[in-house]
Amino acid sequence: MEKSKVAMPNRQRFLDICHFKRTGDIAIYDWFNRYWTDTPKEWVKQGAPAEILKPEGFSKYFGFDHIHNLQEIVSEHNRKDLPEAQAGEMFVVTPPIMPVFEVKVLREDERHRVETTYGGAVVEISKANPTGMPKYLERPVKDWATWKEYKKRLDPYTPERWPRDWFGYVEKTNAEDNPTLLMIESFFGILREWMGLEQLLYTFYDDPKLVEDMMDQMLYMMMGILWRCTKDLRIDCIRFWEDMAYKTGPLISPALFKKYMVPRYKQVTDFIHKQGIDIIHVDCDGRIDELIPLWLECGINLHWPLEVAAGMDAVALRKKYAKALILVGNIDKRALIKGKDAIKEEVMSKVPYLIKEGGYFPSLDHAIPPDVSFENFKYLINLLREIGGQEKLPD
Repeated sequence: MEKSKVAMPNRQRFLDICHFKRTGDIAIYDWFNRYWTDTPKEWVKQGAPAEILKPEGFSKYFGFDHIHNLQEIVSEHNRKDLPEAQAGEMFVVTPPIMPVFEVKVLREDERHRVETTYGGAVVEISKANPTGMPKYLERPVKDWATWKEYKKRLDPYTPERWPRDWFGYVEKTNAEDNPTLLMIESFFGILREWMGLEQLLYTFYDDPKLVEDMMDQMLYMMMGILWRCTKDLRIDCIRFWEDMAYKTGPLISPALFKKYMVPRYKQVTDFIHKQGIDIIHVDCDGRIDELIPLWLECGINLHWPLEVAAGMDAVALRKKYAKALILVGNIDKRALIKGKDAIKEEVMSKVPYLIKEGGYFPSLDHAIPPDVSFENFKYLINLLREIGGQEKLPD
């Protein structure tokens, strides 16, 4: 029997694909198939069942496997007991702070609303596109004085950071047949959110000690979270979020990356490896070819989303790095806007080869935008299931 048709526990299936032990299998995971807030709303208008408006309903309808993302430990805003206004904001990056800032509307007119975010920034939001990317008017970290206040919220040992019933949380999580992914944030991406890109890049040269202090506080927080989580929880994958590249390359030079980030990454990944965890994921948009060797040097081996518009090519990466990399994504979301012929051409040019080689999970090369139709996305999922020897979704 083909390996892709052999039923097995969800968690073990994930681990086996990551370790190149289950070639030919197509496992479609919910965490790698995220969507913009407006996408399921648009699809319901197009005839999709209303159940997809809920995350669990969305995943169930499309038959996705589940990854338990333990992001609620790093970021308070992911907790279900937060007010909807804070828990539902999809357009801002998860801040690893405790406590979060209060969201306040400062002023508004017919077209825009200016408000504070739970990360401490001030943003202008278009009322015509309230879940789109806002315009940042003010960042929370500007200098040493604002940083010293902000870093007080980055203590890994703050009691409120942790679920109230820790041992109950541990027991429930460890009993699940799902791979567990622990988000621990970043050394560049989150600093960019705190300061803004231009100010952060200048600070590397104008005040490198400030950059190092911010990175060191993140290192301290990461290590504190990792120590407690790996002691009690069964963790399968560690996730960094960086977003430090754009369409043609990284936002800082590989030399700066190597000087400031590699030594700190290695302290974290050395500890992770000593806990027996060998799947370490970095979520970074843009063109990352120049950074992949440095991440590999640090033991970071799983990459998503592999944006096609930025020139990322999963087939070329597999041929170059063989089994050193676990690859996720790289299906061009623009093909899903063009139609079924374009979708089939895109998928067949990559997916059969990648699953034959192993260590690959199919998904779009970022979150599903609302201009992708329900019919086209369903066609994509059915095509992937057909390649993997699985039954199509019911009509």
